Amino acid sequence: MAEESILKQKTASTLKWNAVDRVSSQLLYAVVGVVLANILTPEDFGLVGALLVFQAFAILFVDSGFGAALLQRKDPDERDYSTVFWFNLAVSVAVYAVLFFCAPLIADIFQGDRRLIPLSKVMFLTFILNGLAIVQTNRLMKRMDVKQIAVSNIIGLTVSGALGVWLAVEGWGPWALVWQSVALAAVKSAWLWITGGWLPTAGFHLDSLKKIWRIGLSVFSSSTLNTLCQNIYSFIIGAFYNLSSLGFYTQADKWSKMGSASISQILTSSFVPLLSKVQDDGETFRRYVTKINRFTAFVLFPVMGGIAVLGAPLFHSLFGHKWDAAIILFQILTVRGIFVVLTSLYSNYLLALGYGRRLFALEVAKDLLILAAILSTVWFGSVPLLVWGQLAASVVTYVVSLLILRRAAGFSVRAMVRDLLPSMAIAGVSCLVVAVALYAAGLSGWLSSLSANMAGLIQLGGGLLFGIGSYLLLCRLARLPELREAVRML
Repeated sequence: MAEESILKQKTASTLKWNAVDRVSSQLLYAVVGVVLANILTPEDFGLVGALLVFQAFAILFVDSGFGAALLQRKDPDERDYSTVFWFNLAVSVAVYAVLFFCAPLIADIFQGDRRLIPLSKVMFLTFILNGLAIVQTNRLMKRMDVKQIAVSNIIGLTVSGALGVWLAVEGWGPWALVWQSVALAAVKSAWLWITGGWLPTAGFHLDSLKKIWRIGLSVFSSSTLNTLCQNIYSFIIGAFYNLSSLGFYTQADKWSKMGSASISQILTSSFVPLLSKVQDDGETFRRYVTKINRFTAFVLFPVMGGIAVLGAPLFHSLFGHKWDAAIILFQILTVRGIFVVLTSLYSNYLLALGYGRRLFALEVAKDLLILAAILSTVWFGSVPLLVWGQLAASVVTYVVSLLILRRAAGFSVRAMVRDLLPSMAIAGVSCLVVAVALYAAGLSGWLSSLSANMAGLIQLGGGLLFGIGSYLLLCRLARLPELREAVRML
């Protein structure tokens, strides 16, 4: 019981600092993003969005799944950490060298835009800078001591955001986004090296690499497919449509992921180390899974549902009508984020139990569904239709993840879904209340006399008030235990 109490305290502390990290980081990210979106053009974002496709795969190769494998292991030692560090560093340098010389080919893929050549050579420096901090980050996560990770993110976003805004104001165009990314990676890595309290040893130990190879390879394989799913739409839109369309999609995708990525990151950092410690105790593991499911639903459904309903006033209050073409994409992708988070949560259960092959099978299924959705919609030449297909594929992927989890770990599908239903139903009613309120406000003529920013801000504020108030009231009336637990954590 004493050990379980210590685990609860560590989990609460981890949740606290992860929440501080994500909330503060997303606020900084949002403020900088709003400023840059009002200064730069959709084509500027499209140019950098094209590079992000390659950056995502390169970062994946740098880590190679060994960071997650270190999290999954019960007791990694210093030899393991040092070996993974040197491996990641070597791969990051090699990947940068390859992409440096392939920069002209990247430009050829995206309508031969030669501006991409110098942009990519600088942007891809982030591979090496991020690779230097992978082990530092994972050591802190393994110890459930994520305070310095949060601080590094906050400082990095502050410095890089200020640099990006200054360069944008000075007329640097897409270079403002590129140098912002490089500065962020540099500052975060430097802070973790200064405060992490760890230095690698000189040796590279093949036996350590072999110990984590199986899980690392499985995670790398599944992450490769996952990254392909996440970036294939940007590639298709940039290569077969135009860079302006890619700019609108990039903005919608970025803002929609602020909610889903934050929730996924908090859950992964907080619960995977915890679950790995009780992976051999089936009853305790299932008890934790039930609590995690219910708490995830309590946060996930109102946040993502509310963001989707408030999509139009959110964009209007921030950007006026400049990014209206991105609103419908943003709303579809936000709803999709609900199923992405749940699928990611179930993947973490498989990872904590060491089911690497099942994790890979889930990613294969997701990739095939994404491919089927693309082939069904790409011929119509409509970006919104392409994104609707993305949502449909994510819903089916969630169902597949449930079935795989039941087969691998013996979890009841009915019980897993039952964990989600109370919060989902309450959030659904709250979103309906907000939608009706927005519709009623739209019928009144006085809003039309205001600027788009002011009208959007009023609708956004009213919607948030109605949504949060109705959700908390209904949770209290339903006596949802997660509400009391959330109040205690706060």
